[in-house]
Amino acid sequence: MISKLWLKVVMFVSAIALSGAVYAIPSVPDETYEALGLDRGATPKQLHEALVKRYKDPEQGFGKGTMGDYWEPIPLSTYMDPATFYEPPVSMRDKADRKECVECHSDESPVWVNAWKKSAHANLDKVRALKPEDPTYYKKGKLEDVEKNLRSLGYLKEGEQLKEVSCIDCHVNIKQEGKIDHSKDLIMPTADVCGKCHLQEFAERESERDTLIWPHGQWPDGRPSHALDYKANVETTVWAAMPQREVAEGCTMCHMNQNKCDTCHTRHEFSVAESRKPEACATCHSGVDHNNWEAYSMSKHGKIVAMMGNNWNWDVPLKDAYSKGGQTAPTCAGCHMEYEGEYSHNMVRKIRWANYPFVPGIAENINSEWSEERLDAWVVTCTQCHSERFARSYLDLMDKGTLQGLAKYQDAHEVVDKLYNEGLLAGQKTNRPNPPEPEKPGFMIFTQLFWSQDNNPASMELKVLEMGENDLAKMHVGLAHVNPGGWTYTEGWGPMNRAYVEVQDENTRIREMIALKERVAKLETKRTSLLDLDGTAEKISLGGLGGGMLLAGTIALAGWRKRKQNEA
Repeated sequence: MISKLWLKVVMFVSAIALSGAVYAIPSVPDETYEALGLDRGATPKQLHEALVKRYKDPEQGFGKGTMGDYWEPIPLSTYMDPATFYEPPVSMRDKADRKECVECHSDESPVWVNAWKKSAHANLDKVRALKPEDPTYYKKGKLEDVEKNLRSLGYLKEGEQLKEVSCIDCHVNIKQEGKIDHSKDLIMPTADVCGKCHLQEFAERESERDTLIWPHGQWPDGRPSHALDYKANVETTVWAAMPQREVAEGCTMCHMNQNKCDTCHTRHEFSVAESRKPEACATCHSGVDHNNWEAYSMSKHGKIVAMMGNNWNWDVPLKDAYSKGGQTAPTCAGCHMEYEGEYSHNMVRKIRWANYPFVPGIAENINSEWSEERLDAWVVTCTQCHSERFARSYLDLMDKGTLQGLAKYQDAHEVVDKLYNEGLLAGQKTNRPNPPEPEKPGFMIFTQLFWSQDNNPASMELKVLEMGENDLAKMHVGLAHVNPGGWTYTEGWGPMNRAYVEVQDENTRIREMIALKERVAKLETKRTSLLDLDGTAEKISLGGLGGGMLLAGTIALAGWRKRKQNEA
């Protein structure tokens, strides 16, 4: 790993020497510069323009997507995809300058203003005055980078400093002067707007599109990631098809990182320290199919954070969290933003399983060279606290445990798949309407987790679908986050085992019932009455529990008739 990092440093320094430029951002991978058609000497303006061009390209994930004709936005959609849907409020015709914005909103929405006043945005002079011994001293360098970006973009003159970042800079334009009209000028900031100043972070996040390229197309390029999570949302058939739009938008409330930055850096303080804490991730990375927060918080790692986190300094950069911040256990950001000893907003450079082990091709790929290189990167992460032997032994346990859960799911899937192919699921031939467009009819499709009508899906079908989408995913997450109950008993294997037993029971019941019906039909074709006790072979052929019960009932009925004849 040391040699690989050293090679990168040599290549980077050489590129600068050859180009004579000092613009390249080391944390932005080569793959992104190549995808954008830029060399590493590109200016901030060139990099930002290229990023925005791709970011706003409908062919590459911007806007309503290919299924946009099937759904319409609701009022809240305005705030989840503002670049597509936001329009300034026509009811607000006030005009205000910078000072008046703050004064008015101190009364109208005081929490916004109070949060902003605590932010670095409102205290640029304080940032410039930071001393090297201050744990937030790195912000002074960040501010200088911001000003360099703004000079390249034409917002600042050479040598000019940024005076402030207030309402108008984000909600209209940087350094906009004079009065702005609420009904015409207001915007809701999107990621590219934040990227004008925070170009490094924007470029790092956008590099997720370029570094997560699956070797055999197991997932679309760049997914799953924050950079394309809205595209993943609107391109999901059930999301586009659901008439219950308010329910569907519950997905969007997490799948909007592509559009905005304030899902992690919440408004209007945009606290970096807040975004470094595990709780910042919990809103979205939780729940029935990706219970990362629950698994992590119940692990020893999470418990140390809960018990000791108040004693740590969350203001230091992630790279200094252990050495200077007093941190003694890993956090979400500490593990997932790290890659070979460096930290960035690219969260996917080590992805191997992508949360869902049942996706075709994922398990088959897990021992590939592509996957092994990423495993090695995880070892670098883990060896910040553990020995390499321990790290590799645990990661081996994680992989093999996940494969064991996958095998259990596949066994149950095979049973129900066979029933489906034989047309034996409940109502399959009589009461199975097609799902709404744009979804196509099918067996065990993601749509069935959120859409149901009559016998579509059948209960067994839904049970096995939930085994794969939910229980198996939670089993892997429990393994990945070192929560024993999260893969062995409380979640994962235990619930999967119960579902497996229920599937097998139902399969046996269905097939015994079919066998009984076939035997009864055979008797009827022979014109043999079920009450004819002379047909010994036919009685024996009924067999099984169902046949035994039918035979016992037949004998009882015959006995009752004989008694009635004697009484008469």
